[in-house]
Amino acid sequence: MTSTDLNIILPEILLALGAMAGLMAGVYGGKDRSAGLICWGIAGLMAALAAFIGLTGFGDNVAFGGMFHDDGFARFAKVAILLSAAGVLVMGQDYMARRGLLRFEYPVLVALSVVGMMVMVSAGDLMALYMGLELQSLALYVVSALRRDSVKSTEAGLKYFVLGALSSGLLLYGASLVYGFAGTTVFSGILAAAGDGQAPIGLLIGLVFVIAGMAFKVSAVPFHMWTPDVYEGSPTPVTAFFATAPKIAAMALFARVMHGAFGGVTSDWSQVIALISLLSMFLGAIAAIGQMNIKRLMAYSSIAHMGYALMGLAAGTQFGVQAMLIYMAIYVAMNVGTFAFILSMEQDGTPVSDIRSLNLYAKAEPGRALALLVLLFSLAGVPPFLGFFGKLYVLRAAYEAGLVWLAVAGVIASVIGAYYYLRLVYLMWFGAEGSSVDTNRAPVLWVFLMGSAAVMVFGVINLFGIEGAAAAAAATLVP
Repeated sequence: MTSTDLNIILPEILLALGAMAGLMAGVYGGKDRSAGLICWGIAGLMAALAAFIGLTGFGDNVAFGGMFHDDGFARFAKVAILLSAAGVLVMGQDYMARRGLLRFEYPVLVALSVVGMMVMVSAGDLMALYMGLELQSLALYVVSALRRDSVKSTEAGLKYFVLGALSSGLLLYGASLVYGFAGTTVFSGILAAAGDGQAPIGLLIGLVFVIAGMAFKVSAVPFHMWTPDVYEGSPTPVTAFFATAPKIAAMALFARVMHGAFGGVTSDWSQVIALISLLSMFLGAIAAIGQMNIKRLMAYSSIAHMGYALMGLAAGTQFGVQAMLIYMAIYVAMNVGTFAFILSMEQDGTPVSDIRSLNLYAKAEPGRALALLVLLFSLAGVPPFLGFFGKLYVLRAAYEAGLVWLAVAGVIASVIGAYYYLRLVYLMWFGAEGSSVDTNRAPVLWVFLMGSAAVMVFGVINLFGIEGAAAAAAATLVP
């Protein structure tokens, strides 16, 4: 380890130190009485680190003998992860505090999981990959079961832990096979061992197991079974966190491993990912139709959206990675605003998640209803909102890579999935008379809801520069 190595991983070190400082402040500062201050402090640190990474990072820096890469691809993902995690911490603080869930461990665990995500997206070695993945996962297992007096929350944490352990086992078994046939765990060495389309059969079997382990982390079919229960059982701010930062980290890790370690055998893994993409899009679109709980609906929505993002990765090209990054950035922006609305759904001070409580909501809150309409249309991919352009990019990437059948299937799945988004709009404007949901008027939720809706409308002008940043990031991963 040299001073250069430490400089390269400085953001991760600072965030880890911030988490430790938050832990000490909680222990010696009155425990949960200081939780709000810790929340704001860690969110502020994340935002500052995002600005630091975005403004000062240049070139492709390698640390620890190739185990850690600080390149444009990693920096793009880290900025998105840090900003989304900071936003979720801020907008969920009031919800957690009013329900006695704002314990000082909550922001500390979120910060530690983000450290794991930052290591994941910079991993250049199977060992670094696994360390980052487990640091993220272990923290997420705990926060999903944070509501200890709730059977559903405990069930969510247990299911996530058991299935997560299974996926980690699959990933480790695949990694051991890859190491056995490649003779190294460093991605550059695996890339050389895989050759150009002539990888040993054992290496390909290991690759399949690695893909299975990572597919679990992005909740892609057939490794999606944990998602609806965990989304429903977790406290809503935790669900919002699950739907944003970890998704970016897992998709970025997926792209890093596929192109960084197995870029020479694209034709072999592209078929597998295309199939996973197809199944995810259709299962997410169809299974969400019958959901009455909005959190479970968003869980199936996330499965479908991961299918669209995987379409870009299945293309196996530089433009495919660019399309995937653009899609994920837009997806996270949409989800932050949507969950800001879900956090505000109450009846007599009690949170509600039944979509029927939105009946005629537009009469009482036309502004919020209009903002949610914009977000739902964007999630459905309806032009001219920003979500449409995200889908357009991944469809174009699949078409240009010769995966015309996958692009056509994506369009069909998108049409099917539009139903359950439009149903929410119908309920808000034309639903049955009856008791409607109240609104938590916390200013921070209003800001995130309206801000996200505004991004969906005005972002169509130039995508706020995301297109160019994603292109530069993709170019560092896929020359």
